[in-house]
Formats: sequence, C-alpha cells, structure tokens
Amino acid sequence: MTITQPDLSVFETVESEVRSYCRGWPTVFDRAQGSRMYDEDGHAYLDFFAGAGSLNYGHNNPVLKRALIDYLSRDGVTHGLDMSTTAKRSFLQTFQDLVLRPRDLPYKVMFPGPTGTNAVESALKLARKVKGREAIVSFTNAFHGMSLGSLAVTGNAFKRAGAGVPLVHGTPMPFDNYFDGTVPDFLWFERLLEDQGSGLNKPAAVIVETVQGEGGINVARPEWLRALKELCERQDMLLIVDDIQMGCGRTGAFFSFEESGITPDIVTVSKSISGYGLPMSLCLLRPELDVWEPGEHNGTFRGNNPAFVTAAAALEAYWTDGSAMEKQTRARGEQVEQALISITEENLADVKEYRGRGLVWGMEFHDKDRAGRIARRAFELGLLIETSGPESEVVKLLPALTITPDELDEGLSILARAVRETV
Repeated sequence: MTITQPDLSVFETVESEVRSYCRGWPTVFDRAQGSRMYDEDGHAYLDFFAGAGSLNYGHNNPVLKRALIDYLSRDGVTHGLDMSTTAKRSFLQTFQDLVLRPRDLPYKVMFPGPTGTNAVESALKLARKVKGREAIVSFTNAFHGMSLGSLAVTGNAFKRAGAGVPLVHGTPMPFDNYFDGTVPDFLWFERLLEDQGSGLNKPAAVIVETVQGEGGINVARPEWLRALKELCERQDMLLIVDDIQMGCGRTGAFFSFEESGITPDIVTVSKSISGYGLPMSLCLLRPELDVWEPGEHNGTFRGNNPAFVTAAAALEAYWTDGSAMEKQTRARGEQVEQALISITEENLADVKEYRGRGLVWGMEFHDKDRAGRIARRAFELGLLIETSGPESEVVKLLPALTITPDELDEGLSILARAVRETV
C-alpha cells in the first residue's frame, strides 16, 4: 500500500499531547463500513480493533443505522437525562425480554452515564453504600477506567500515575495463574481476610474482568471464577464483574461470565451495548442492592436516547436467537486460534504464548517491543490492530463479531506477514 503523507498539522498544533491511537495510525480516517475503515485518500484498512470493542456489529451497521435515521428524522428525543421516553422504554423492554429473562437474571438496570468508567464508579459507590465499608479488592493487571475510583482498582502503573493524587481504598490480589500455577487459588487473599493482623480492611466488594483486555488478554478459568464467587459469599463481599469490553457477545455468550455459571451481584456494561459506537453504559444490580436515593448518583448524559434506539435494534437483530450469534462468534474464534497456532509454529522461538476466548485474542512475544513493531507493520499493510499488556507486549485482536470468514482470513494473513517481516 502506498500512503501519501496526510495533513496532520491541526491535530499536532491544536489537539492535546494526550492523544494516543492516532500516533500509531498516522492517517486521517474519513468513512467506515462493516469491518473496513477508509482514510481521506481512499486507502482501505481492515479493522481488527472495532473501536476498542465498541463496534461488535461493525461500523455503520445498516440495520442499526436505519433505526437511528428513522428516529432522528421524526425528531425523536435526543437528550433526556433520566426522563421516561419511548426510546428508553423500548430498550428496557427489549433488554429484559432478550437478555435478562432468557438467562434468569433478576437485575435492575441503572443508567450511570455515557462511559464505562461511569458504570464502574457507580458500582463501587453502590457496593460501599450497601456494605458500609470502603475497601475494594481488584486484581493484578486489571483495567477499569480512567476516573479516580476506577484507577484505584486498575493495575497499570503508567495509567495510575496520571491521577496525580494517591489512589486509595483499593487492594490488588493475584489474577488467575499470576503465579503460573505454583500457588493455590486465593491462598493469599483468604489468608489476609482471616488474619486479624494482616492489615487488610474488610472489603465491600471484589471487582474482576473475566478476560483482562487492556491487561494483556489474560483469561480467567471458569473454575477460578466460581471459586471467587464462593469466596465472596463466604466472606460477605459483593462480586462485581466488569463486562465493559468483554460483554455484548465478545466471548461468545452475551455476558462473559455465563460460561462459568456464576451470577455476579453487580455487572458493568458499556462499549458495544449501544451497538453503534454511541456513548452508553449500564450498571446491573440485584434488586435487593437497589438502595439508591433518587438523584444520589446522576449525570447529564445518562439518557442518550439515540443510543437506546440502536441498542434495542442491535438486540433485536442479533440476540433474538442468541444461540446463533454465540455459535458464530465461537466459530470465528476457532478460525483465529488456528491462524495463531500456525503463526506460533512458524515463529516458535519468538512467540511466548497466544490466548483468548470468542473473538478476543492476544499473542505475546519474548521480545516485549515486538508487538509494537508488528502493529506498525500491520498498519502499513492495511490492518488495524493494537497492543495491550502492562508493557504493550501483546498483539491484541478484537475484530467485529459480524466480520466474514473471508475478511478474517485476510486480516490474519496480514498479521502473519507482519510477524514475519518484523523479526
């Protein structure tokens, strides 16, 4: 691919230095459809990033776009705070009928604000309110958001340092397989809980990702999650599952915790819940935990009605028969896994490990800088991928769930070439 130098001057002179993704992909994107993005010069890029998991149904999905255009064309309410609207009613009814009831999940639905970190903040506040305790336990390499409460339960040292103030009331524990199987699950955690001299304040809750996306695609085993749920019940702690990136079908089932058979006390959902990349998040909670006073947690943009419209349309289009979507995602995941096996066999000395579930996969290299070089070369070849992990040492694959087998093969072939060409 021949790429002319784009005009980036206004971004470089006016926009803050905090920008990040645009540095790895130095072009100006103009339009997108399905699993492809196009820059202003017409170059096409196959998207294995999907808005960091916000575009599970692809860019400008035609079914969702039609619903949105129809709603806007009739002057449907756009901004509604937490007012009752036809769009919100439709979403709540659809979510209850297609997601909650089929899974026998009793959750109340809270709209805490537009982003994932809003959902996490509300979950932490609620857990503390219910239990009357301040401490929250999280896990090594966790990522839960960039606001202060969410950062306090995030592991990444670089992101934590950006807070500029002490991050308190959060205690990290080892994630699944942190000690490579040499230490029994939760030995340290339970010992601290039972030892009156440990210095660990009794936690209100534990927050966990079933697959740590930003942390390096670290996959928790179902039995580890079940043991965690049992520990929380024994020790009177709430279990919060952060399903912001791994929910909405990313791992196969609608919720990533379904495979383990657990029912968390609180679940945070965002990213692809709107289906269209529109800001929206949910905090799902057991009814007995709904002890909020009216307005005790609020936000101006928690009533994004266009997002309610596309969210309901996405559920109706893809989750009326949830088993079909789940089966397709698992099949696509097997396709990815086979390609990663081939890449590993071809580069046996360099690949440390590949891992994933559904349509989220990571490939880690012994050379920690290799992943960044691969991502840069992939961009030059027309593929958008990012890196993850505490040292950006993992190549992360996050294609849309609606990607075709041919598109998936095309992207995986580019990835294999990028690996070969960055030795």
